Amino acid sequence: MLLEGKNAVIYGGAGSIGGAVARAFAGEGAIVHLAGRTRESLEQVAEAIRSAGGGAETIQLDALDEAAVDEHAETVAASGGLDISFNLITHPYTHGVALVEMDADDFMAPVQTALRSMFVTARAAARHMIGQRSGVILAFGGPGDRSGPIRDYFLGGTQVAFDAIETLRRQFAVELGEHGIRVITLESGGVPESLDQGIEGRDAIVDLIEGQTLLGRGATLKEIGDAAAFAASDRAGAMTAATLNVSAGALID
Repeated sequence: MLLEGKNAVIYGGAGSIGGAVARAFAGEGAIVHLAGRTRESLEQVAEAIRSAGGGAETIQLDALDEAAVDEHAETVAASGGLDISFNLITHPYTHGVALVEMDADDFMAPVQTALRSMFVTARAAARHMIGQRSGVILAFGGPGDRSGPIRDYFLGGTQVAFDAIETLRRQFAVELGEHGIRVITLESGGVPESLDQGIEGRDAIVDLIEGQTLLGRGATLKEIGDAAAFAASDRAGAMTAATLNVSAGALID
C-alpha cells in the first residue's frame, strides 16, 4: 500500500473532498486524523473508514485557531510522527456579484480564510516534519499564474483565494525543501460532485466547470483522492514545488 504506517492530518475531513481524500489515504494504509468544526459529520466519515478496515481518528477543531492546530499537531506527531498534512476546509464565498458592487468584507472573506488556514496548518506540520527530515504538505488550489477572468460568472474573491494558496505553497516549498519536506498543490478547475445539490445556480456552475475541460467532464471525488494519495506517497518522492493537474484538461500545461 502506498501510505502504509503514515499519519495524515486532513483539515476539513468531513467535507466532500476531504472525505474522499481521507478514504483514499486510509485505503492505502494511512491512519487519518480528521479535523473539523462538526464532530458528528467527522465521525460519519471516520466510521465509514473503520468499517472498511481503515484507521481514523477525529477531533473538533477550527483550522483558523493556531493554538488548537499546534496542539493537535503535537499530539499526532507524538503518536508516531506527522507525515502528511492537507488543508481542505471550506472557504466562505460570495458569488454572482460584480466586484464593483461587492463589499470589501465579502471579497476578503475567502482570501483571509484560505491564507490563514493554509499558513497555520502547514506551519504546524512543518515544525514536526523538519525534525523527521521528511513529510508532505498538500494544498488544494487554483492555476496560479495561469488564472484568468471567467466571463459571465462573478467569482468574487474565490479565485484570488486559490491563487493566494498557490503562492504560499511555493514559498513553503522553497523554504522546506532542504529539510526533506515536499509541498505540492492539487489544482482543479472544479469538482462537480463536491457541489451541494441545493446550492443556488448549481447547474450553471457544473456547466461552467465541464465546459472548460478537454474531457467533457470534471474530475470525480475518487480521482481527487487517488491523486492525493499518489502525491503523498514515496512514488512521488521527487515531486515538490509543483502542481498536480487534476482538472480533466481545464488547465492546460
